[in-house]
Order: sequence, then structure tokens, then C-alpha cells
Amino acid sequence: MLFAVICTDKPGGMDIRLANRPAHIDWLKAPDSRIRIAGPFTTEDGAAMTGSLLVIEADSLEDARAYCAGDPYARAGLFSAVEIKPWKWVIGQPAEV
Repeated sequence: MLFAVICTDKPGGMDIRLANRPAHIDWLKAPDSRIRIAGPFTTEDGAAMTGSLLVIEADSLEDARAYCAGDPYARAGLFSAVEIKPWKWVIGQPAEV
């Protein structure tokens, strides 16, 4: 089952984001990753990151929450809010690997 994960950074969280970005990218790309798509939200001019959007695969909402708790950004306290919702991929699905 797929879940959309919408994360909003705390105000002034850029230092936390930058300090933890290498570990976050490693987590996204880990061999056992459940991430299907991911990327940051940005300011209107694209100059700064303000949050994250992930689509992950998990067995349940509880499983998705537990998996996302392992994100280095989450462990570092970057987010002011995290919303996880069941999501159905309909259009633009990438080819199977």
C-alpha cells in the first residue's frame, strides 16, 4: 500500500536540514528503502527547502509512521508537522524496475 508523507519544516530549520541532509539522502537511497518518490518543498523562488514530500510503500498506516520515524530529518527534530495519508498512484506511474 502507498502512503503520501507531507512534512513541514520548523521555522528556522534550514541549519538542521543541511546538517542532516547527507544522512537523509542515504536513508532515501538505502537498499531496503520503501521510498517510491521523494523531494523537497521549496520557497516560491526555489532558493530554500521548506519541507518534504515522500511516497512510501508500507503495510499499514502504523507501519508507515514507524518507517518515517527513522528518517534522519525526523530524528533531528526538523519537522513541525508530518501528515501521512493512504495514497493511490493513478497517473504518471513509472515503469516497473
